[in-house]
Amino acid sequence: MSMAVNAAFERLDLKLSTIIRLTEAEKQAITRLPVIIRDLRADQDIVREGDRPTQCCLIVEGLAYRYKIVGDGRRQIFSYHISGDTPDLQSLHLERMDHNVGTLTASRVAFIPHQNVRALTETHPRVLAAFWRDGLIDAAIFREWMVGMGRRTALVRIAHLFCELFTRYRAVGLTDGNSFPYPLTQTDIGDSLGLSTVHVNRVMRNLKTEKLVDVTGKTLTILDWERLKEVGEFDPEYLHLRNPPS
Repeated sequence: MSMAVNAAFERLDLKLSTIIRLTEAEKQAITRLPVIIRDLRADQDIVREGDRPTQCCLIVEGLAYRYKIVGDGRRQIFSYHISGDTPDLQSLHLERMDHNVGTLTASRVAFIPHQNVRALTETHPRVLAAFWRDGLIDAAIFREWMVGMGRRTALVRIAHLFCELFTRYRAVGLTDGNSFPYPLTQTDIGDSLGLSTVHVNRVMRNLKTEKLVDVTGKTLTILDWERLKEVGEFDPEYLHLRNPPS
Protein backbone atom coordinates (compact mmCIF):
# COMPACT_ATOMS: atom_id res chain seq x y z
CA MET A 1 0.00 0.00 0.00
CA SER A 2 1.42 3.40 -0.97
CA MET A 3 2.26 6.10 1.56
CA ALA A 4 -0.51 8.29 0.11
CA VAL A 5 -3.13 5.57 0.62
CA ASN A 6 -1.82 4.90 4.13
CA ALA A 7 -2.11 8.60 4.90
CA ALA A 8 -5.69 8.63 3.60
CA PHE A 9 -6.77 5.82 5.90
CA GLU A 10 -4.87 7.23 8.87
CA ARG A 11 -6.75 10.50 8.49
CA LEU A 12 -10.10 8.73 8.12
CA ASP A 13 -9.39 6.57 11.18
CA LEU A 14 -8.35 9.62 13.19
CA LYS A 15 -11.47 11.55 12.18
CA LEU A 16 -13.83 8.65 12.95
CA SER A 17 -12.08 8.12 16.30
CA THR A 18 -13.36 11.54 17.38
CA ILE A 19 -16.85 10.11 16.89
CA ILE A 20 -16.68 6.41 17.86
CA ARG A 21 -14.02 3.92 18.99
CA LEU A 22 -13.51 1.54 16.09
CA THR A 23 -12.49 -2.07 16.62
CA GLU A 24 -9.42 -3.46 14.89
CA ALA A 25 -11.68 -5.44 12.53
CA GLU A 26 -13.54 -2.27 11.57
CA LYS A 27 -10.27 -0.41 10.99
CA GLN A 28 -8.96 -3.22 8.80
CA ALA A 29 -12.19 -3.24 6.79
CA ILE A 30 -11.77 0.49 6.15
CA THR A 31 -8.16 0.05 5.01
CA ARG A 32 -9.33 -2.51 2.44
CA LEU A 33 -11.45 0.09 0.67
CA PRO A 34 -10.18 0.76 -2.86
CA VAL A 35 -9.14 4.37 -3.32
CA ILE A 36 -7.75 6.57 -6.07
CA ILE A 37 -5.46 9.35 -4.82
CA ARG A 38 -5.42 12.63 -6.72
CA ASP A 39 -3.42 15.78 -6.12
CA LEU A 40 -5.55 18.82 -6.89
CA ARG A 41 -4.52 22.42 -7.30
CA ALA A 42 -6.05 25.25 -5.28
CA ASP A 43 -9.45 26.52 -6.45
CA GLN A 44 -10.33 23.30 -8.23
CA ASP A 45 -13.78 21.73 -8.01
CA ILE A 46 -13.93 18.22 -6.61
CA VAL A 47 -17.60 17.78 -7.45
CA ARG A 48 -20.04 20.30 -8.95
CA GLU A 49 -23.66 21.18 -8.43
CA GLY A 50 -25.77 19.01 -10.75
CA ASP A 51 -23.23 16.16 -10.87
CA ARG A 52 -24.33 12.57 -10.22
CA PRO A 53 -21.24 11.19 -8.47
CA THR A 54 -20.44 7.49 -8.19
CA GLN A 55 -17.71 8.03 -5.61
CA CYS A 56 -17.15 10.10 -2.51
CA CYS A 57 -14.00 11.87 -1.46
CA LEU A 58 -11.79 11.96 1.61
CA ILE A 59 -9.57 14.98 2.23
CA VAL A 60 -6.09 13.64 2.98
CA GLU A 61 -4.17 16.93 2.93
CA GLY A 62 -5.21 20.53 2.37
CA LEU A 63 -8.46 22.41 2.85
CA ALA A 64 -11.73 22.02 0.96
CA TYR A 65 -15.03 23.82 1.22
CA ARG A 66 -18.68 23.57 0.26
CA TYR A 67 -20.17 26.49 -1.63
CA LYS A 68 -22.81 27.78 -4.02
CA ILE A 69 -22.71 30.55 -6.62
CA VAL A 70 -25.76 32.83 -6.57
CA GLY A 71 -27.37 34.53 -9.55
CA ASP A 72 -25.08 37.56 -9.67
CA GLY A 73 -21.95 35.38 -9.49
CA ARG A 74 -21.18 35.87 -5.81
CA ARG A 75 -19.97 32.91 -3.76
CA GLN A 76 -21.43 31.67 -0.49
CA ILE A 77 -19.24 29.29 1.51
CA PHE A 78 -21.09 27.23 4.08
CA SER A 79 -18.49 24.82 5.47
CA TYR A 80 -14.78 24.07 5.54
CA HIS A 81 -13.33 20.57 5.40
CA ILE A 82 -9.95 19.56 6.74
CA SER A 83 -7.88 16.39 6.59
CA GLY A 84 -10.00 13.36 7.53
CA ASP A 85 -13.30 14.88 6.37
CA THR A 86 -15.58 13.33 3.75
CA PRO A 87 -17.47 16.41 2.51
CA ASP A 88 -19.64 14.70 -0.12
CA LEU A 89 -20.66 11.59 1.80
CA GLN A 90 -24.32 12.58 1.33
CA SER A 91 -23.91 11.65 -2.35
CA LEU A 92 -24.29 8.04 -1.22
CA HIS A 93 -28.01 8.75 -0.80
CA LEU A 94 -28.68 11.97 -2.72
CA GLU A 95 -28.14 11.17 -6.38
CA ARG A 96 -27.70 14.74 -7.62
CA MET A 97 -25.34 17.28 -6.03
CA ASP A 98 -27.12 20.47 -4.92
CA HIS A 99 -23.88 22.40 -4.26
CA ASN A 100 -20.19 22.44 -5.14
CA VAL A 101 -17.21 21.08 -3.23
CA GLY A 102 -13.87 22.65 -4.11
CA THR A 103 -10.31 22.99 -2.86
CA LEU A 104 -9.23 26.19 -1.18
CA THR A 105 -5.58 25.10 -1.19
CA ALA A 106 -3.57 22.55 -3.10
CA SER A 107 -4.96 19.31 -1.70
CA ARG A 108 -4.54 15.57 -1.78
CA VAL A 109 -7.88 13.79 -2.10
CA ALA A 110 -8.80 10.10 -1.95
CA PHE A 111 -11.79 8.98 -4.02
CA ILE A 112 -13.75 5.90 -2.86
CA PRO A 113 -16.42 4.23 -5.03
CA HIS A 114 -19.92 4.37 -3.57
CA GLN A 115 -20.47 0.65 -4.03
CA ASN A 116 -17.52 -0.15 -1.79
CA VAL A 117 -18.60 2.28 0.91
CA ARG A 118 -22.10 0.76 0.85
CA ALA A 119 -20.66 -2.76 1.14
CA LEU A 120 -18.51 -1.64 4.09
CA THR A 121 -21.45 -0.12 5.96
CA GLU A 122 -23.64 -3.18 5.31
CA THR A 123 -21.09 -5.53 6.86
CA HIS A 124 -19.98 -3.12 9.61
CA PRO A 125 -23.01 -1.27 10.99
CA ARG A 126 -20.94 0.64 13.57
CA VAL A 127 -18.99 2.26 10.72
CA LEU A 128 -22.36 3.22 9.22
CA ALA A 129 -23.30 4.73 12.59
CA ALA A 130 -20.05 6.73 12.62
CA PHE A 131 -20.72 8.07 9.11
CA TRP A 132 -24.31 8.91 10.09
CA ARG A 133 -23.14 10.71 13.22
CA ASP A 134 -20.55 12.59 11.16
CA GLY A 135 -23.34 13.81 8.88
CA LEU A 136 -25.36 14.94 11.89
CA ILE A 137 -22.36 16.90 13.15
CA ASP A 138 -22.08 18.58 9.75
CA ALA A 139 -25.71 19.64 10.16
CA ALA A 140 -24.97 20.96 13.67
CA ILE A 141 -22.11 23.06 12.28
CA PHE A 142 -24.43 24.43 9.60
CA ARG A 143 -26.98 25.43 12.25
CA GLU A 144 -24.29 27.20 14.25
CA TRP A 145 -23.19 29.14 11.18
CA MET A 146 -26.81 30.12 10.49
CA VAL A 147 -27.17 31.47 14.03
CA GLY A 148 -23.99 33.48 13.54
CA MET A 149 -25.05 35.03 10.24
CA GLY A 150 -28.51 35.81 11.55
CA ARG A 151 -27.84 37.03 15.07
CA ARG A 152 -24.13 37.62 15.78
CA THR A 153 -21.96 40.64 15.13
CA ALA A 154 -19.05 40.48 12.70
CA LEU A 155 -16.56 40.31 15.58
CA VAL A 156 -18.36 37.40 17.19
CA ARG A 157 -18.73 35.55 13.88
CA ILE A 158 -15.04 35.73 13.02
CA ALA A 159 -13.85 34.87 16.54
CA HIS A 160 -16.26 31.92 16.54
CA LEU A 161 -14.95 30.68 13.18
CA PHE A 162 -11.36 30.75 14.45
CA CYS A 163 -12.36 28.83 17.59
CA GLU A 164 -14.16 26.22 15.48
CA LEU A 165 -11.28 25.72 13.06
CA PHE A 166 -8.75 25.43 15.89
CA THR A 167 -10.91 22.88 17.71
CA ARG A 168 -11.41 20.76 14.60
CA TYR A 169 -7.75 20.86 13.57
CA ARG A 170 -6.73 19.92 17.10
CA ALA A 171 -9.07 16.92 17.10
CA VAL A 172 -7.14 15.34 14.21
CA GLY A 173 -3.69 16.31 15.44
CA LEU A 174 -2.98 19.18 13.06
CA THR A 175 -2.26 21.98 15.53
CA ASP A 176 1.11 23.11 16.82
CA GLY A 177 0.48 24.41 20.30
CA ASN A 178 -2.16 27.11 19.79
CA SER A 179 -1.36 27.49 16.07
CA PHE A 180 -3.19 25.97 13.13
CA PRO A 181 -3.09 26.17 9.30
CA TYR A 182 -4.70 29.37 8.09
CA PRO A 183 -4.82 29.70 4.29
CA LEU A 184 -8.01 31.82 4.34
CA THR A 185 -8.07 35.23 2.70
CA GLN A 186 -10.27 38.04 3.94
CA THR A 187 -12.46 37.41 0.89
CA ASP A 188 -12.87 33.77 1.94
CA ILE A 189 -13.93 34.84 5.44
CA GLY A 190 -16.36 37.39 4.00
CA ASP A 191 -17.88 34.78 1.67
CA SER A 192 -18.27 32.42 4.64
CA LEU A 193 -19.85 34.83 7.10
CA GLY A 194 -21.76 37.26 4.90
CA LEU A 195 -19.35 40.16 5.47
CA SER A 196 -17.61 42.66 3.22
CA THR A 197 -13.82 42.48 2.87
CA VAL A 198 -13.58 45.93 4.45
CA HIS A 199 -15.53 44.72 7.49
CA VAL A 200 -13.38 41.59 7.80
CA ASN A 201 -10.23 43.70 7.62
CA ARG A 202 -11.49 45.95 10.43
CA VAL A 203 -12.33 42.98 12.68
CA MET A 204 -8.98 41.31 12.02
CA ARG A 205 -7.15 44.46 13.05
CA ASN A 206 -9.23 44.53 16.22
CA LEU A 207 -8.45 40.90 17.09
CA LYS A 208 -4.73 41.52 16.60
CA THR A 209 -4.74 44.81 18.53
CA GLU A 210 -6.51 43.09 21.43
CA LYS A 211 -3.82 40.37 21.29
CA LEU A 212 -6.34 37.60 20.75
CA VAL A 213 -4.80 36.19 17.58
CA ASP A 214 -1.69 36.58 15.45
CA VAL A 215 -1.36 35.70 11.77
CA THR A 216 2.05 34.87 10.33
CA GLY A 217 2.09 33.68 6.74
CA LYS A 218 -0.48 30.89 6.50
CA THR A 219 -0.58 30.15 10.22
CA LEU A 220 -2.95 31.60 12.81
CA THR A 221 -1.96 31.51 16.48
CA ILE A 222 -4.49 31.99 19.25
CA LEU A 223 -2.86 34.17 21.89
CA ASP A 224 -5.64 34.02 24.47
CA TRP A 225 -7.93 31.02 24.07
CA GLU A 226 -10.29 31.83 26.93
CA ARG A 227 -10.83 35.42 25.81
CA LEU A 228 -11.30 34.40 22.17
CA LYS A 229 -13.92 31.85 23.22
CA GLU A 230 -15.69 34.52 25.22
CA VAL A 231 -15.62 37.04 22.37
CA GLY A 232 -16.81 34.39 19.90
CA GLU A 233 -19.51 33.02 22.22
CA PHE A 234 -17.96 29.65 21.43
CA ASP A 235 -19.18 26.46 23.05
CA PRO A 236 -17.69 23.36 21.35
CA GLU A 237 -20.66 21.21 22.34
CA TYR A 238 -22.14 21.41 18.83
CA LEU A 239 -19.01 19.70 17.42
CA HIS A 240 -19.73 16.65 19.63
CA LEU A 241 -16.04 15.84 20.04
CA ARG A 242 -14.75 13.50 22.68
CA ASN A 243 -11.93 15.76 23.81
CA PRO A 244 -12.41 19.44 22.89
CA PRO A 245 -9.53 21.79 23.84
CA SER A 246 -9.51 23.27 27.31
